[in-house]
Amino acid sequence: MRRPLPSLTVLALSLLLVGAASAQASLDIALLNRSTRAPLAGLTVRLTNESIGLRLEARSDAQGRARFDGLSTAGAYVVEAPATAGFYANRTSGLELRQGATRSVNLLLNPVTAVELPEVDVTGEASIASLNRSNAEVSSTLTPREIQALPIEGRDLTRALYRLPNVTQATGFYPEAPNVSVNGANGLFVNYLIDGLDNNEQFLGGQRFAIPIGFVQNVTVLTNTFSAEYGRTGNGVFNVTTKSGGNEVTGEAFYLTRPGPRIDGEIGRDRDLTQRDLLGNPVKDGFQRQQFGFAAGGPVRRDRTFYFVNVEQTFDLKDNRLTAPGIGIDETVRGQNRFTYASAKLDQVWSPRLRSSLRGNLGLVRNDRQGGGLEGGVQFPSAGNAQVRNSANAALTNTYAAGRAVFESNFLYGFFRWDYGRGRADRSQAVVLGPDDATVAVVGNPGYVFDESAHTLQTQQKVTVGVGRHTLRAGLDVLSTDHELFGGGNPNGNYTVRLTQAQLDALRTRGRDLNVDDIPANATVLNYNVELAPKAFGVRQTNYAAYVEDAFTPLAGLNVTLGLRYDVDNLSKGGGTKYDLNNVAPRVAFNLALDARSVVRGGYGLFYDKVLYAIYSDALQQNSTSAGYRSQLQALVGRGLLPADTDLDRVTFDGNASASLAGVAFGQGPTADQLQGQRENLTFNELRLLNPDGYANPYAHQFSVGYQRELPRRTLFYVDLVRAEGRNLFRLRNLNAPSSYTPNPGNVVVRTQAQADATRPVAVVPGGAKNIVMTETGGRSRYTAASVNLVRDRQPDEPFFYRLAYTLSRLNNDTEDINFRAQNANDFRAEYGPSINDRTHVLSGVVYYTPARVLTFSFATLLQSGQPINRIPDGALYGTTDLNGDGRSFGDAYVGNSDRQPGEDRNSDRLPWSTNFDVGASVDLPVAGQRLELRADVFNIFNTENLSGYANNATQSNQIQAGPASSGVLVRRNAGPPRQFQFGLRVAF
Repeated sequence: MRRPLPSLTVLALSLLLVGAASAQASLDIALLNRSTRAPLAGLTVRLTNESIGLRLEARSDAQGRARFDGLSTAGAYVVEAPATAGFYANRTSGLELRQGATRSVNLLLNPVTAVELPEVDVTGEASIASLNRSNAEVSSTLTPREIQALPIEGRDLTRALYRLPNVTQATGFYPEAPNVSVNGANGLFVNYLIDGLDNNEQFLGGQRFAIPIGFVQNVTVLTNTFSAEYGRTGNGVFNVTTKSGGNEVTGEAFYLTRPGPRIDGEIGRDRDLTQRDLLGNPVKDGFQRQQFGFAAGGPVRRDRTFYFVNVEQTFDLKDNRLTAPGIGIDETVRGQNRFTYASAKLDQVWSPRLRSSLRGNLGLVRNDRQGGGLEGGVQFPSAGNAQVRNSANAALTNTYAAGRAVFESNFLYGFFRWDYGRGRADRSQAVVLGPDDATVAVVGNPGYVFDESAHTLQTQQKVTVGVGRHTLRAGLDVLSTDHELFGGGNPNGNYTVRLTQAQLDALRTRGRDLNVDDIPANATVLNYNVELAPKAFGVRQTNYAAYVEDAFTPLAGLNVTLGLRYDVDNLSKGGGTKYDLNNVAPRVAFNLALDARSVVRGGYGLFYDKVLYAIYSDALQQNSTSAGYRSQLQALVGRGLLPADTDLDRVTFDGNASASLAGVAFGQGPTADQLQGQRENLTFNELRLLNPDGYANPYAHQFSVGYQRELPRRTLFYVDLVRAEGRNLFRLRNLNAPSSYTPNPGNVVVRTQAQADATRPVAVVPGGAKNIVMTETGGRSRYTAASVNLVRDRQPDEPFFYRLAYTLSRLNNDTEDINFRAQNANDFRAEYGPSINDRTHVLSGVVYYTPARVLTFSFATLLQSGQPINRIPDGALYGTTDLNGDGRSFGDAYVGNSDRQPGEDRNSDRLPWSTNFDVGASVDLPVAGQRLELRADVFNIFNTENLSGYANNATQSNQIQAGPASSGVLVRRNAGPPRQFQFGLRVAF
């Protein structure tokens, strides 16, 4: 049932409140005597941005500082100090800003002497080697030139993010999981923003709209000690600043191709190892990619109204093999992925004080599962399906700047639909067996439904006021999402049928077009099952946030930031009656200038996560209100395993369930309504419930200290030491787990499932479940890292610029994911160990070389320590991998929890290092007054087989291995991509 969009009461009330963080961007200018480095008070500073017709003036205060708040991120700024009676003029240009950030600039003025001294004019694009003199934020930014010059597969921005410090490629627990991790944590908990507004897929995590690089001005990762403006994550924030138009018409048109396996390296094909598409799904033979698009920006009315549009289209072609020997089929089945991204932005300058921006994004993504398999399969195209991920954003931002007061009022509507297995038609599925009971074909329907949609509304109200040496900020941010999921088994029913040889022979004429309608009506039906809850369900999740912050300068060269943030998430109530209301998050930071070229900074912050909606949704979908299940829960209350005040009506729900029958006529299976009586007698392996105590929001204590030094030639050296202590992390607790059982490594004795079941707290009853599971918030993690960076800007007279980063880190935890459970009797203490995303060493380097004005080479390397290996029992040796008899072994589709190899700890072994080198070359030629760029990129140029250090699905990776580490067994299930080629043509104007 579709519920209407929410009333606007909350949003209307929020408009009466003013709040949240700094304005879109700020500049903090320090005027200093070049000879003595003394601050210069009372001097005029001029700020201009010809791209948008902006001209402002301010005077430096007693500390020699002039500040401009509420600035647009469009175009490039020039800062100028005119000549005075005592000092020569000076200026710096090419300053580009990022959303929500304050940029510090030192303007050194030469005193007037008898010797004439020249002005100093720093020109060019925005400096990335910019000393942070404002705060202790541990962050890093990729500029437009870096993004354009980097070898990036498929113009996918996420493929550039792990070039930044404290960001690594992530191991997820399903193919489409976010492919980057901040501080080693689960990628689901990263907060994605566009221009400071929400861009999160609210069901699980990751981006809602996968923004392509053609709409990106810059992207920043905030990893530690960032402003109280940012929250809803104990992890990190990616904030994309989008492009805007200006007074000059600019743009691009491009074509990009990846020819695929015909010219790629041979690693994957030789070892039967697959590659992955842009969504993370495996691909192999026949894969190729074609991309094209354009972007344009310019004025509607000069100095007043500007537009920018970006449209990009991607087609992936891929082949599967359909092999059904029982009916004489062995054919190639071609599939196609389609990615369509369109964005538009309209900026309006109403007056020198008032500015508005309207942005829209539309993403249409279809990932084809055409049937067959990479190495062959019996799923016919009629049972094929597609994964659909459609998204939209509409955002309005308004900024009013009056002197040192800046007000900002922002609104967002976001939409996301994730139809994981959209079938070709609403019909039954038939799994066809031959006379020997071997599966011959799967036809008609994918056999399941997962169709999730979310409508999001957000409002931010912000104010910034400067009072003397203080910059005061306050804010309110309300994010509300209406969730709906239609999930479970096939509402049209799934049949398993056995055919005679004659019946099989009759199907041969249908070939690859075989469908469920072709199955003979007199087929023997071995089983029929149908979904008993063919309906959508969901709730509204609303996150409230408010904060205040004071950035002040108690002494010359010392900046201090004190902030306080407060978050409330209505899903924290879970199956109880009380919200988690103690999410008060203090932030404190300092930045001390040791001299004009170096600073030391540090801080502490408390950062809270939101409740992932999937936790709540899973507890609804895998739930039941049957009398048998309720009796089990009541028994758990009696044993003290659930609170005495547990309200069974609050913790239970009529979730998905499938009824099964045998002996029905093919095509005549009863409907869900006709089988509702079976629900009370179904027995489940596992059911869930909402936590009667609710969910405490996870949080992290973050500490950082760092040093920055501005070196000659626009080079920045900096080092950051960080520590993050995570608490209240999500994990699953089995309330009906068998008793603890740990085999003796010297004499392994397998406990049978019957023996284990006899130790469960409550017995299985009709309508009940063997395992009774709920999410709890009791996990912990500890991340420690040192990051050393050297960044050099491009200079007009020198061919090299670069970004080099080395991170030494360690991450331990006792839970990896929302579906993580202890492998033995809820003993999470035994799970504490290296995280699946733990790295020891990460060395990332990007060097750009421009030997001539028209020629640029880029060299990118990523060297990483091997990922952890979780050693599981060798089933061939013990007859099973389920040594403790609890019924779980490796094969969990998302987490891969299993028994541990006797004598081995979790993730106690390591894969080999990952070494990857990418190279790009571009030729930029003037043609007919435009710029024509020819580009070639080669990924993994040395064709190295990388068994770790790449984004993948944990259950398909090499991180699960059987037997002890001493066995040396290393089964290769996957590898990073072999050498790949990508070619592009781009016209810029």
